[in-house]
Amino acid sequence: MAKKILVLGSFVADAAFRAARMPRWGETLMGSGFALGPGGKGSNQAVAAARAGAEVQMLSRLGDDAFGRLARETWVAEGIDASLTENCETATGSAAILIDEVTGQNAIIVVPGACFTLRPKDVEAAGAAIRGAGVLLTQLELSLDTVECGLRLARAAGVRTILNPAPAQALSDEILGLADFLIPNESEAALLTGMPVESIEQAEAAAHVLMERGARCVIVTLGEKGALVCVEGQEARLVGAFCVRSVVDTTGAGDGFCGGFAAALSEGRTVIEAARFGCATAGISVTRAGTAPSMPRRDEILALLG
Repeated sequence: MAKKILVLGSFVADAAFRAARMPRWGETLMGSGFALGPGGKGSNQAVAAARAGAEVQMLSRLGDDAFGRLARETWVAEGIDASLTENCETATGSAAILIDEVTGQNAIIVVPGACFTLRPKDVEAAGAAIRGAGVLLTQLELSLDTVECGLRLARAAGVRTILNPAPAQALSDEILGLADFLIPNESEAALLTGMPVESIEQAEAAAHVLMERGARCVIVTLGEKGALVCVEGQEARLVGAFCVRSVVDTTGAGDGFCGGFAAALSEGRTVIEAARFGCATAGISVTRAGTAPSMPRRDEILALLG
């Protein structure tokens, strides 16, 4: 039977702006579209996992405001258990997302807001829920000591840990050593190692450095190339991306991969099977606008997997 996924992460409201190209510094462009919707890496990954069929519980913090209400409405609609997420006096965060409508590429500025008030003591208070999960999935849109506390509690209880090191920042070997599965993209892997990551060979070299620093398995997501899976003592495997229709928006691809991967892992699938599931989830998400709204349902993922 599938085990629960506990997501320790953020919610922010996504304010997405579309234009024919990215503006230069000091330049004002007329855009072609705007959308306000649910976002934040933690919440996006929770939605992706829930739509993929997983039982998901969310541990975060929200403001008592319109964006906080948007979060709770989203989680209710997706069947995500938010009983561990409390309100605080700090406003719910937001993200400004600029999307190039020609390529689907994006640039993002995140202000975490309320979720940054979640502290290690709050994570410890949720210890029973963490110990009862099958997978802990977390990112870096919370304070680093809060993330470390969650990883440490999960590891001590034998719960499988997934760390998506985004937004990218330097991490200690101690934190990397708490990750059963470390899932960076190319730029995040480059920042963590100080090495160029512009090819599959360079991604493999960076992954081995990260495993030497403590991570048990490193999966480098490579966009349209797929994902490179590196497990200690095994030959690296490239799991190819799925051919999709024209790319609309790549903003949610990384979160889609992580959520889909976690869902498959919670069902007892192998690492390679879970990576294929994640690639299929991401592949569908880029054909749609938005982050959480772009995440596919389980039947769509299974149909693409064939």
